Amino acid sequence: MKLGLIAGNGKFPFLVLEAARAQEYDVVIAAIKEEASPEIESKGAAAVHWLSLGELSKLIDTFKREGVTRAIMAGQVKHKQIFSSIKPDWRLAKLLLSLGTRNTDSLLGAVAKVLADEGIMLESSTALLEPLLAKSGVLTRRAPTEQEKKSIEYGRMVARRLAEYDIGQTVVIAEAACVAVEAMEGTDATIERAGQLMRSLEGAASTLTRALTVVKIAKPAQDMRFDVPVIGVATIEAMKRAGASCLAVDAGRCLLLDGEAIARAADDAGISVTAA
Repeated sequence: MKLGLIAGNGKFPFLVLEAARAQEYDVVIAAIKEEASPEIESKGAAAVHWLSLGELSKLIDTFKREGVTRAIMAGQVKHKQIFSSIKPDWRLAKLLLSLGTRNTDSLLGAVAKVLADEGIMLESSTALLEPLLAKSGVLTRRAPTEQEKKSIEYGRMVARRLAEYDIGQTVVIAEAACVAVEAMEGTDATIERAGQLMRSLEGAASTLTRALTVVKIAKPAQDMRFDVPVIGVATIEAMKRAGASCLAVDAGRCLLLDGEAIARAADDAGISVTAA
């Protein structure tokens, strides 16, 4: 059995590759030059082909030549890369001109449709990684405090409204005040920015606690084929640097890239992690 893997950056593509090989798939990787780690070549894939962002025709031709009819997209492609660094080929340029809105959902959804029209079906990016999806409940030794629960409730409300417009999968809250909203920079950079903002208040009178709560959600109509919410130990490290004390994610729709290591890192930092 053959499976295509469109690989971006981070640990996600490696996890998919490992799980696919365990199920005896021959994995054909289309590695994005601007994002994927060269280390992917040494992990036992049947074939690795490198292509740049924007080379949609090359992606289709590669998978067709390899006999790939099913594929998974895994790993981050930075949003600012998609809309600033991309050099589209004719096929992708035509697709971009047809988009009503320039957001990640509309672009990747259109790419998925083009692939499907060519006989290549994109599958859920978590299909092989179900055990790593966040389970409902408190995932760490410490449960959220009452104040953190209030921040989580407010953060979910804000994030869900913003996510309708493909904005703000991550929001950072301090005492029911929104400190930072994720745009194109990514989760960890959003957390770092929130920490910088709070540090700028040091020594000044403020009605806000310095402790931050991070809320990361799936979109209301999250397409599990791409742009799935993920967290890892790096997220916990970013929270520690920023002075964040609590993380809330969506159960069943957020991937815990580092598994139980996330809870251990959070426990060591005194951070509460919860999923609902």
